[in-house]
Amino acid sequence: MTRYERVPAPGGGEFDAYLALPEGGRGPGVLVFQEIFGINDNIRGICERLAAEGYVALAPDMFWRLERRFERKDESALTECMGMVQRFDLAAAGGDITAALAHLRTLPECTGRVGALGFCLGGTLTWLCATTARVDGAGIDAAVPYYGSGIHEMLDRAADLECPVLFHYGDRDPYIPAEQIAKVEAEVAGRPHVQVRHYDAGHAFSNWDAPSLYDATAAAEAWGHTTAFLATHLK
Repeated sequence: MTRYERVPAPGGGEFDAYLALPEGGRGPGVLVFQEIFGINDNIRGICERLAAEGYVALAPDMFWRLERRFERKDESALTECMGMVQRFDLAAAGGDITAALAHLRTLPECTGRVGALGFCLGGTLTWLCATTARVDGAGIDAAVPYYGSGIHEMLDRAADLECPVLFHYGDRDPYIPAEQIAKVEAEVAGRPHVQVRHYDAGHAFSNWDAPSLYDATAAAEAWGHTTAFLATHLK
């Protein structure tokens, strides 16, 4: 079962969020943060796969302040999508992330614990969610950033990390050099319940809707680690 939710935004207004529900209608929550392509078939598919695993998956429209329900299919729109990122207000996004977390927790279908995962831009937003989003003093319970392209620039927030994290990176990623990944690894080294996994793959290896980027082997391996990690910390 799927539907769109309307989430009250900080300072007024509302934004859309795609919701996928598990069989039986209830379960732990997972926020899903989009790539630069918006809430497209790939992100909706991720939500539906999470629902099949027993989660209430909610993907907020993070580009709504620029264009509501912006959606592009694949890498053919890369230039246009990069333009959206350049106009993206990260400070405003932080408030929207907290609003989405609050909304997910209030849904009757959500049983309480909430995780977050995201891809590329969404990986960075997942890190932002884990380190800053708090509702009544409580943050998320687990985070899974896939190839978060801006995390290395936000490591000053690591002191506020309170939940387990599973990082996924491709070792042939042209957008995230090895030294940036190493910087993240060094910052989180020794923290309990934090893992950094590497794959022989490039950027956006999980996006099956972008043929030149998708790596089926790496995607399947990462998804197995992701579902095991979420089950450990959310169920």
